[in-house]
Amino acid sequence: MTVTPATDVVTRDVGDGVAVLTLNRPERLNAWIPAMQVRYFDLLEEAAADPDVRAIVVTGAGRGFCAGADMDELQSLGSGEESADEARHDDRPQTFPLSIPKPVIAAINGPAAGLGLVMALMCDIRFAASGTKLTTAFARRGLIAEHGISWMLPRLLGSARALDLLFSGRVVLAEEAAAMGLVNAVHPRDELLERTLEYARELATWSSPTSMAVMKRQVYEHLERGAAEALEDSNQLMAESFGRPDFAEGVASYVEGRTPRFEGVSAGRR
Repeated sequence: MTVTPATDVVTRDVGDGVAVLTLNRPERLNAWIPAMQVRYFDLLEEAAADPDVRAIVVTGAGRGFCAGADMDELQSLGSGEESADEARHDDRPQTFPLSIPKPVIAAINGPAAGLGLVMALMCDIRFAASGTKLTTAFARRGLIAEHGISWMLPRLLGSARALDLLFSGRVVLAEEAAAMGLVNAVHPRDELLERTLEYARELATWSSPTSMAVMKRQVYEHLERGAAEALEDSNQLMAESFGRPDFAEGVASYVEGRTPRFEGVSAGRR
């Protein structure tokens, strides 16, 4: 089996304000290994710190998005062995993409299972190729709802639908996933990446990076707050936004009928 260098298990390409991160183990349907997590999260941090990057697209090389944890890795865990790759410790949790202050958009180009589905759910927005298969898979491997999926799924689908997908481990096609709210939209397979990039470029062109960063933080933090507290926080944040240059630029660009010239966001690890 060909071994992909650690720095190549996720690749990065930047253009038009959008960073494209590609999971790159196509010979294994991009099955997840510890080195992939390290590289992916490092590239997310780089994108967060780069003011020229205003949106991030995550996709998979070849036929799959991510087939879940590499079965060789799972077998070594089940036997009590630990590979050299597993010994590499990374303290960033699977929820780490939620802390990136820029939109992270998944282009699910093929099967997403187990941990692969988790990583898709940890993106802010999800587009999927028609006919793509999605599954939690955990119960069918003797595992539990891990890596934060028990937190995310009920918030997206409600508890009954979340438990259906977790208990059964059944395969859901992209079309059913869109109907239940698991993905935002379904596109033809040969159009998926370009349609996703079109959406990301629109965000990069027309939306204030600072506004998007604040709104992303609002949404995820307010999931844990009551309505009154969330309202009070939003009112304070709105007052602050009136004093930012982006507010004046947003109004001026609208009145003048031109593309806004918003400043980019450069953010370190939070």
